Amino acid sequence: MTTRVPDSEFDDRLAAVRDRLADSDTDVAVFFGATAIEYLTGFHHIQTERPVCLAVTPGRVSITVPRLEVERVGPNPRIEAVHSYFDYPGGNPIEVAVEMLEELNAETVAADADGAPGVMGYEGPSLSDFLPVETQAWVSRLRWEKSASEIDLVRDSARWANLGHRYLADHTAVGAHPVTVSQRASMEASRTMLDTLGERYAVRTRGGGPVHAGYISGEETALPHGHTPNERLSPGDVLITGATANVDGYFSELERTMFVREYSDEQAYYFELMTELQGIAIDAIAPGVSVSEIDEAVVSYAEEQGVADLLRHHVGHNIGLGAHEPPYLDRGWEAQVTEYGREGDAEIAPGQIYTIEPGLYTETEGYRHSDTVLVTEEGTEALTYYPRDIESNVVGRE
Repeated sequence: MTTRVPDSEFDDRLAAVRDRLADSDTDVAVFFGATAIEYLTGFHHIQTERPVCLAVTPGRVSITVPRLEVERVGPNPRIEAVHSYFDYPGGNPIEVAVEMLEELNAETVAADADGAPGVMGYEGPSLSDFLPVETQAWVSRLRWEKSASEIDLVRDSARWANLGHRYLADHTAVGAHPVTVSQRASMEASRTMLDTLGERYAVRTRGGGPVHAGYISGEETALPHGHTPNERLSPGDVLITGATANVDGYFSELERTMFVREYSDEQAYYFELMTELQGIAIDAIAPGVSVSEIDEAVVSYAEEQGVADLLRHHVGHNIGLGAHEPPYLDRGWEAQVTEYGREGDAEIAPGQIYTIEPGLYTETEGYRHSDTVLVTEEGTEALTYYPRDIESNVVGRE
């Protein structure tokens, strides 16, 4: 069971960035994005109004952090130099970052952004106010295809998510409140995960547990990103569930459409159409297939069945350190990467991990399964495995 990214993985990632730096006309690679910094070094932090700036040269890794992060970043074996400012706005993070870059003899830099993102009220100068900047998306592109260890982490996430989903189904009953069921399922699955892993658990959460399982119900399901309503469950309610687990920062996605105690003929009709659309998408995925084709196949079948007007979003997205990552299973993807990407970026590739989640949304209810699917050399492997059929997704029966 894999519970952490191995040290060798970070060495490989930094080497890949250095290769790209060597091919560029710049001196230092700079990263402001929290996920990019985590991906390259293993130092994970919450992106707030206090910017963090990572600098990578052929022989050194340096970082600028707010004072409150110094003790957390200090033990990191991949970061040789730590620069800090006290806080923001009392301190000047970009000026400290520029001083760090000057120490590295940077005359030009390749950065993932021209300065820190405006998060939680941060307003600061651009990096290009101080030195020439070329923008790059090196880490974003590296994250598309997962390594063997990353795949194992997502697979483990799917395993714990399945447990959380089992608890969710077990605790659902007529008269139950969705929030109460979610809290109970998440707590019990998290406790089991923590007890099982012990010291192998990679600390990642604050307050809450590593497993989350919950659902929205009733008319909120008609909204793809609906909220949890303040109403108890009744017979015939449709539920759209969601379960995931944080395994050293990596996530999977498991969603099901479920029914409380019973379902109508109309609900069964939309449920079966939805599962057919998901099956079409999964069957269409293979190395070398255009990313856009997956979405097109789903839309084409929905048009044949006369329900294309009930689609509200594309088929899915890549997943890993981020809950949503490119490539996106979207009809517009090919045009996007043709303009901004490189040859081959428009095609499905081994090592990519996608959520497959086409949904149908009527005026009063929604229907969506989501499964996390790995692209292999031969085709696909489903990492999530909770049953997809309608009878297995009827809950709260007496």
